[in-house]
Amino acid sequence: MGETELQEVRAKLREIKSKIRVTKVVCTRSVKGRGGDSYVGFSASWDTIQDDGTHDLESVGDIDEGTSLNAMTLKEAVIASKIVAREADLAAYDHAVSGGSISSEHYQQAIRQIKANYDQLILEALKK
Repeated sequence: MGETELQEVRAKLREIKSKIRVTKVVCTRSVKGRGGDSYVGFSASWDTIQDDGTHDLESVGDIDEGTSLNAMTLKEAVIASKIVAREADLAAYDHAVSGGSISSEHYQQAIRQIKANYDQLILEALKK
């Protein structure tokens, strides 16, 4: 691939990335412990009227999803995914310790680490 073609590909990727809009973030987690697995899944929808069925075939192409659904930009979606993932991780550990699959000490250590790690990730994402 020549330099001109590479520049065209990069320009197209930037254009596509700038138009991406996200209406839903889904995060799932499981914690494996001596008493089994603790599983949790969170789904967060942005300010949208869209349901999981999306659109019927007759209306495809008739709507500008980026504006009509008040979708998130890609940057907002990345930050939202970190927020939802943090809560999913915390909830999975809550379930695991409550069900006796992990010890209280393991739980407390994991919770501290999860909070510190996600705080750092979210701050970095906000600065970008």
